[in-house]
Amino acid sequence: MGKKLTLVTGGAGLIGSQIIEDLNHNGNSDILVVDHLGTTEKWKNLQRNFFQDYYEKDQFESLLDSGSPLLNEISEIYHLGACSATTEKDATYLMHNNFHYTKKLAEFAVSKRIPFLYASSAATYGEGEFGYDDKAPIENLKPLNMYGYSKQLFDLYAKKTGIADKLVGLKYFNVFGYGEAHKGDMRSLVLKGYEQIRDSGKLKLFKSYKPEYKDGEQKRDFLYVKDASKISIFLLSERNYGLYNVGRGIAETWNDLANALFTSMGKEVNIEYVEMPDSLKGKYQYYTCAEMEKINQTGYPFGYTNLRDAVGEYVRFLLEEKT
Repeated sequence: MGKKLTLVTGGAGLIGSQIIEDLNHNGNSDILVVDHLGTTEKWKNLQRNFFQDYYEKDQFESLLDSGSPLLNEISEIYHLGACSATTEKDATYLMHNNFHYTKKLAEFAVSKRIPFLYASSAATYGEGEFGYDDKAPIENLKPLNMYGYSKQLFDLYAKKTGIADKLVGLKYFNVFGYGEAHKGDMRSLVLKGYEQIRDSGKLKLFKSYKPEYKDGEQKRDFLYVKDASKISIFLLSERNYGLYNVGRGIAETWNDLANALFTSMGKEVNIEYVEMPDSLKGKYQYYTCAEMEKINQTGYPFGYTNLRDAVGEYVRFLLEEKT
């Protein structure tokens, strides 16, 4: 038998590539990466990391289906691979990619007693009418889009079948950081905003259509990708099974984010509030904030990077990349 391997699906993505980088720093390069590179620039995220082998997601699914001997070498699984586009309209694609694939991989992990971590999403909370408490029953949640529903389906499946207490499920909130350039419209506002300010000197934010929120005062729980990775590795390595929120537990406005960007870039604040597309109006979250008590009770020791520091570091990465 060969070395024990860490499997990271979505390993060329934003969070997955950061997890691999951190595993490398911890001395682990016995890593099997699974992803779907397509025609994007995602491959560049692989370049900065060390790993043993790479498989396209369909290739790896075939290995799962055939019971390949390679599977016997897997000792832990970080399953970050998914369609992460909240605007994706192909429900059949989302069901296969986000629900059935996750189900198949989780059932394999549980049957072999392999520690398994998977990405759920804060999108499962919908408008937040039932709050953002990861200790509350998940059956009542009503996601606003098919992406959120595809994630909710697996959370429910894991609970109904009794495997939820053998898995680490993470409801990531608004994660941003280096390694997201390939994500197109799903890139964070930090990266989109950086490019807008660099090219035009101003930043566009959506207007508010709810009287209780002024323009740009809609709130999000922003989390730096380095913190998302540290939390993920800690929970899986410590076998802290369960379904957790992963944010900072602090809601900040888009205006706060914009101000941090302008400051980091040494530019004068210049925000333009624009109309929201009709396709988003009924599916837009005005407020998200992770209840973090459950993770904090695990003894997670590393703390969280505040928004200004995280944006500042990210902007420095982007500036260095262009020089």
